[in-house]
Amino acid sequence: MQSADIAVLAGRIKENIARVVVGKEDMIELMLAAVIAGGHVLLEDVPGTGKTVTARSFARSIGGRFSRIQFTPDLLPADITGTRVYRQDQGEFEFHPGPVFANIVLADEINRATPRTQSALLECMEERQVTEGGVTRPLPEPFLVIATQNPIEIQGTFPLPEAQLDRFLVRLTPGYPDHEEAVRILGRFLREEPLSTLEPVCGCEMLKEARQALSCCEVEECVRGYIAELCEATRRDERTQLGASPRGMLALMRASQALALTQGRAFVVPDDVQRLAEPVLAHRIIARGYGSQAAAAKQIVRDAVNAVPVPTEKR
Repeated sequence: MQSADIAVLAGRIKENIARVVVGKEDMIELMLAAVIAGGHVLLEDVPGTGKTVTARSFARSIGGRFSRIQFTPDLLPADITGTRVYRQDQGEFEFHPGPVFANIVLADEINRATPRTQSALLECMEERQVTEGGVTRPLPEPFLVIATQNPIEIQGTFPLPEAQLDRFLVRLTPGYPDHEEAVRILGRFLREEPLSTLEPVCGCEMLKEARQALSCCEVEECVRGYIAELCEATRRDERTQLGASPRGMLALMRASQALALTQGRAFVVPDDVQRLAEPVLAHRIIARGYGSQAAAAKQIVRDAVNAVPVPTEKR
């Protein structure tokens, strides 16, 4: 699949999601980039900002097998990955796959589950497989987790550990709509539920082809140097306890390649890197002694983007 074909595909998906989700075009584009890059998405914001609706609209637009897991404190790892059930008529155990055996998994309110249950997703998200009873079972391809969480709620929640956050390629914040968007939302949901009539505009095979084209997207040496320098700047910052890791650096490059492809380009430009720096790196950074870790980490990334010289084209 060529970059122009991927741009057309991305446009169709965005147009379809826009039938339900008002505004949020930038967030949808970054979600698309994350999916094409083979990553997972974390949507984090206060209740009622459209996190679940956005995730479900995205899943319906792509097609494939979809499952939703409502995370609660009493959820067990086996409720996610599956379990073995004894078949008395056969005299042996039979594995019953859990909801994680799907192409798109919506992990709703992921921070409401205990750390033990949250960790059930670690192997799934990183290695695309489930190991149970000494048997390793591959997950369907493509495999994508879209998780939501409320950052302000404390009662009955368990913050995601750094290892779990690192599994997400991007962390995005939908935010509140402006006045014009709010009026459009009221009009759209006045008489019907548009999500119920949403149909897929592409299949899983098309998404797999788009992912295969990722390696054909060029990243010039000067842009690779720019990505490395940005990550190094977050580690040098005196406000940082833990800066962007090499895995975060690779994630930023792959996400930039995917974003370039959705724009119809087969090469990465610094603007792609700058646009993705905060969504890709901020949740991988731990700031020193700050009350609001998320806000401090975002500011560290913004300062790094402003401080590191942008590579220019050689004449």
